[in-house]
Amino acid sequence: MRLSRASGKLQLVALLIIASPFAMAQDSGWYIGANVGPSRAKIDDIRITSGLLGAGFATTSINDHDRDTGYKLFVGYQFNKYFSFEAGYFDLGKFSFNATTVPAGTLDGQLKLNGENFDVVFNLPFTEKFSIFARAGVNYANVKDSFSGTGTVYVLNPNPSERAANYKFGGGLQYDFTKSFGMRAEVERYRINDAVNNKADIDMASIGLLIRFGRKSPAPEQAQASYVAPPEPVAPPPERVIEAAPVETVAEAPTKTEEYCTLLNIQFDINRDQMQRQEKEKLAVIGTFLAKYPGTTAVIEGHTDNVGDPEHNMMLSLHRAESVVNYLVDDLHIDRSRLKAVGYGDLRPIADNATEEGKQQNRRIDAVVPCVMDFPGLKVAPARITMAMQIEFDALKADIKPEYDSDFQRVANFMKANPYVTATVEGNTAALPNDPNLAMKISLLRANNVVDYLVNHFGIERSRLSAEGFGDTRRVAYNSSAQGREDNRRVNIIINYPQKATN
Repeated sequence: MRLSRASGKLQLVALLIIASPFAMAQDSGWYIGANVGPSRAKIDDIRITSGLLGAGFATTSINDHDRDTGYKLFVGYQFNKYFSFEAGYFDLGKFSFNATTVPAGTLDGQLKLNGENFDVVFNLPFTEKFSIFARAGVNYANVKDSFSGTGTVYVLNPNPSERAANYKFGGGLQYDFTKSFGMRAEVERYRINDAVNNKADIDMASIGLLIRFGRKSPAPEQAQASYVAPPEPVAPPPERVIEAAPVETVAEAPTKTEEYCTLLNIQFDINRDQMQRQEKEKLAVIGTFLAKYPGTTAVIEGHTDNVGDPEHNMMLSLHRAESVVNYLVDDLHIDRSRLKAVGYGDLRPIADNATEEGKQQNRRIDAVVPCVMDFPGLKVAPARITMAMQIEFDALKADIKPEYDSDFQRVANFMKANPYVTATVEGNTAALPNDPNLAMKISLLRANNVVDYLVNHFGIERSRLSAEGFGDTRRVAYNSSAQGREDNRRVNIIINYPQKATN
């Protein structure tokens, strides 16, 4: 009897590799699971007929039972979000045939198959919940055949058995309900040796559940107090960090009033390391403080959400910190030796990455400045004003609806009360993956329409307004949900102040 191809059951995953220390800290741990589903074998009727003919029997009919239900139980260890090792027990079920012969008689055959397996698993997440995986490994199958004859058919060895090692492989889809509980659907192929010197393939398709141990969603860090000592940074590779030369802080002050510390929070668009205009304006506070105290230093810390590859996030967070350092050096004229950039990737969340709002808070920059004794009368330059408007537009349209008049009135009132300021209107859209040029055009058209609206309805001078379009390049939420796309369809109005020297 030859068994080949069967359609199969879930999991036992793919590829054992040592993980990076960053990933291991967050994603490693043990898990258990179970799968069940249909198994299938193709019984080689031609070989059975040929064997009977060699013994002097003609086959008049053969009936096959080539489908059954299989299951497996497994335990695994996850080294990081990409690689796991699994060991388990499987039972693929029973398969049989019945052949009728001339001279009169019958031959019945049955195969039972179970065993153990050891697999390595490669897992590739493509959303927060879904991932695909592939597996490869070895199975130790215990095969028990049973043959019986009636009439003129006589079987010399009715109960042969075989235990041998062979390969196995498979793949599937995984959905994680939580960090600790998930579901899998997969297909697998088991290569086996039966007890009569044949090699065969048995397939199983299955679904199942797995439970992880010791896996919890990262808890938000507690809010910082007014004075927080700078945390010990995780030491990134030397080429990634701008090391600041040790500089003593100001030790003496004419009059002691209070300790002065600054903790800055600047948020970034998804997968981008360049600050927007309104975020650069916030650095005026840090720039003023560093200019006031030339003996102080600052650590610029970059952070990301947990979406994507940890190594990519580590580099992205470092680039974000470096962009802040470059701005402080190039635009605010702070000496580079006083600044140090450090990237933490997704290792230090301040909010829950399970929500879009939490992810946005975690895409940030912290600027930690050591405390010094302040002088009386220190005036810190205020951050610039950004007015972000969530304006809904019809699909592929840029018409402004009158229900937003109260928001525009607020902008107009501010500009009229402060005639020395100007404003830049920034238009943004949700993703148009098939036509990014169209997204850019629509965003610019929307920004221009806002400018026209402020001029025509509220009497703001056109010379004080400018428009820019950014298409879908400045996402503040992921476009995978309707709410995320709505959040990305927005207009920012940046209030610009005339340049003034700071002391």
